[in-house]
Amino acid sequence: MQTTFTPEQLKDPGIARANQILRSCVHCGFCTATCPTYQVLGDELDSPRGRIYLIKDMLEKGRPADEKTVKHIDRCLSCLACMTTCPSGVHYMHLVDEARAYIERTYKRPLGDRVLRAVLARIIPHPGRFRLALFAARLGRPFARFVPDARLRAMLAMAPKRVPPVSRNDDPQVFPAEGARRLRVALMTGCAQKALNTDINDATLRLLRRLGCEVVVAKGQGCCGALTHHMGKADLAHSSAAANIRAWMAEKRAGGLDAVVINTSGCGTTVKDYGHMFRTDPKLAEDAAVIAGLAKDISEVLVQIGLPEGAPKGLRVAYHAACSLQHGQQIKSAPKDLLKRVGFEVVEPADSHLCCGSAGTYNLLQPTISQELKARKVATLEAKAPQVIAAGNIGCMMQIGSGTAVPVVHTVELLDWATGGPKPNGMTD
Repeated sequence: MQTTFTPEQLKDPGIARANQILRSCVHCGFCTATCPTYQVLGDELDSPRGRIYLIKDMLEKGRPADEKTVKHIDRCLSCLACMTTCPSGVHYMHLVDEARAYIERTYKRPLGDRVLRAVLARIIPHPGRFRLALFAARLGRPFARFVPDARLRAMLAMAPKRVPPVSRNDDPQVFPAEGARRLRVALMTGCAQKALNTDINDATLRLLRRLGCEVVVAKGQGCCGALTHHMGKADLAHSSAAANIRAWMAEKRAGGLDAVVINTSGCGTTVKDYGHMFRTDPKLAEDAAVIAGLAKDISEVLVQIGLPEGAPKGLRVAYHAACSLQHGQQIKSAPKDLLKRVGFEVVEPADSHLCCGSAGTYNLLQPTISQELKARKVATLEAKAPQVIAAGNIGCMMQIGSGTAVPVVHTVELLDWATGGPKPNGMTD
């Protein structure tokens, strides 16, 4: 794709990166075949190719974002299926991230939108605040039908039936390995996950320690920054990310780290991109690149360590591939291979490359499209007649779980159970 950015515009690192990405696009349209929003809406502007044209026009002209551009960029899930499909290697993730930050700087949203997005950005990344919000949502859920805004209704519906008590395992501390120490790793405990489901981190800790890992929960770590990053709120996102970089580098310098283990794939995709996020920061660029290199999904670490083979469990598991894992991190076979190795029968739904509609705050900000994608995903999963559904991302688990009676648990909970841990609570409720 030909671009016409001026030398002055290209002095901006974000614009320079956008220019590189735009020039790699050859208009082939392969991305439209795997774009969930294009499949649902059928509008070229709701495909990656269409959004690329909108972004190019906006950035090249240096004009403030307009309502039309904002509408179609907001409808993007950032599922990154287009990046998996693209034969030209167009790095759509960095392009749409730049567009969102540009929109945030140049476009004044309606007051209701501004308030809603500000509330989400200031609550969800903070587990204490989010926990209080979930309790409030549970109280307000019986009155949801009287709420005119579909987004607010979606927020009320998001509240789980039960908000788990705080897990003290998420406090800063060091968990010794069981037996000889093989690795020393930091566990990212996350933000929303700590309020929604404490079983995931607990299972991760048990499994890693059983396999010979000393596990550090670093003081000062918190939200990865993904939620605010995808809303275009760059300052908030970078503040969260910088805190994590400092926290994990302090542990690396003090006692060494073999990996930063992440069990929420949406966070993993962002942490692995810290090097890019801080590439122009003279104080953090080097450390950010180190942390990005250390970041590993829990499935990657388990493949590295090796799990013992298990006898057949007689349990049919439908594996849901989170977009941030299969497209964002290009991790496709590891979770399935691990589940099979410990004895589970693993099945996959049709169109496993398509998003479930969760996508961070997307299910709250774009509830109509999200509900359609959820219905499609649940139908394909249930068609496999599973006894349990496994996923590697808390957002997917909440989204799919709200649409099916089949238990939905994290992949690591099943692996922990198969190797000596307790049966997942999600299968016993």
